[in-house]
Parts: sequence; structure tokens; C-alpha cells
Amino acid sequence: MKRILKAFIFDLDGVITDTAEFHYQAWKRLADEEGIPFTRKDNEELRGVSRERSLELLLGGREYTAEEKKLLMERKNQYYQELIATITPDDLLPGAADLIKNIKENGYKLAVASASKNAKTVIKNLGLVEAFDHISDGYSVEKGKPAPDLFLFTADKMGVLPESCAVFEDARSGIKAAQAANMLAIGIGPVDRVGAADYVYDTIADVDLNEILE
Repeated sequence: MKRILKAFIFDLDGVITDTAEFHYQAWKRLADEEGIPFTRKDNEELRGVSRERSLELLLGGREYTAEEKKLLMERKNQYYQELIATITPDDLLPGAADLIKNIKENGYKLAVASASKNAKTVIKNLGLVEAFDHISDGYSVEKGKPAPDLFLFTADKMGVLPESCAVFEDARSGIKAAQAANMLAIGIGPVDRVGAADYVYDTIADVDLNEILE
């Protein structure tokens, strides 16, 4: 059965803008302060997952109380917010603005669905608030990716069926979430990370919208 698309959902980090470096710097600062080894390779495992799960991965089983973990997440978020305050429209990834404009001009609905609790701030700083019909973030649902909840919530907010949505994702967990939601999964990045997607492009600038719509 042919899929008739009515909406496109964008992940934020690594798809519209590259805040992965900011996340890395914030987690690295926290890890250094706690005496925990943390590398760029370790940071790749945090891509697309919630702040809570990211902290669990960083701690690697080290014993902290629930209150201590809460304070650690607050510290990391403070460091991250200091970094994203510098974001401007110049920080859009090449091709992202053109793709968003093209999709919108063709009459499709647009949304952002990000695990980040700072997604709305980043979208605002990028000057894209008016481009999207809805923005979902880390506060929107309890179960994050790879559960489909965030994408299902976003489709519902746009008033479209999940099978009518296509998702742009750069994380393995996001691809799994999109497919679990019965949405078309479009991977942005290396095949070893997003190869399970229905379509795979190296960068957002490489996306062929006509290919997807056909």
C-alpha cells in the first residue's frame, strides 16, 4: 500500500543544527568535575536519548542518590544553556533552511520532535519558530526514544495519522522510534548509525525530497 505523506517531523540535534558539540562540552565539563572518564566516542552513545538516560550512561553504574543525579542533570543543563545562548540562524546546518522552506511551500505540515528539553529555545534562537506547526520536546512525553511516544504525540498534535508522517533523524534510537510509530524513517548520517532507515542521506543538504515523495 502506497504511503501518502501529509507531514514531516524533524529531529533537532544533528538534523537542523549541530548542537552535539555543545552537549559534548557540557557533559565533558560535568564528567571532568566528577572525575569520570568521558570521550567523544562515549558522547556518540548519548545521541538522541534523554538527559536522564544520558546521565545513566555517563555514570556507568557509579552510585549516586536520586537527589545527586537531579543536581548533576541541573548542572549539565546550566552548562548547555550557557552554550546554546550563542546560537543564531547562522548555525543552521547547510541545506536545512532550504529543505524546510521547500516542504512548507509544497503544503505539508512541519514539526520538530526532539528529546532535548531545550528544543524550543534552540528553535527560537535559530529563527524558525514560525516555520513549524508544532514543537515537541523532552517535556512532551514520559517515554523517550526509541519508544515511539514522542513521534505519536507530535502526529496527534498536528492532526495527522502516524503513517502519513516522515521523520528526519540522525540517531539510531530516533530511527527505531519512527519505525515503531509506523512512520517513514529518513536517516541523516553514516550508514552504520542510521542504516536501518527507509532512506539514508549523508547530510540534510543531500536529501532528495522528490525521491521521498515518489
